[in-house]
Amino acid sequence: MKIPHRDEVSVGQELPPLKLPPITRTTLALFAGASGDHNPVHIDIDFARAAGMPDVFAHGMLSMAYLGRFLTQWAPQTHLRHFSVRFAAITPVGARLTCTGKIAELTEHGNETLARLEIGVIDDKGEVKLAGEALVALA
Repeated sequence: MKIPHRDEVSVGQELPPLKLPPITRTTLALFAGASGDHNPVHIDIDFARAAGMPDVFAHGMLSMAYLGRFLTQWAPQTHLRHFSVRFAAITPVGARLTCTGKIAELTEHGNETLARLEIGVIDDKGEVKLAGEALVALA
């Protein structure tokens, strides 16, 4: 994977979005198994309804995992210096998510040039599901 170079990026530049397939019940079951998060509100419709929800909904960490994939498709994982998000809204079954990001700032820290990225996950209706930032070391 190519490391983004300081001379090839600029503040305001958008990263290529990552569009994902619709969230399915199978996706939720597989993520529960992979992550060890078997909270029934994500996989048991009867439990979710008893909790006042119309249906099960995606783990917030599933969206964060997609955002991690988005970041590591732009730069190698070894260049990721910081990654944080705020969970903004529930993601229902059937939602079509897109990971987005743009370069908010270029800065120096030690002997590295860092890109501070504003990142997020939105659904096909434009609702923000996650909002956050990442720091990526540039070449």
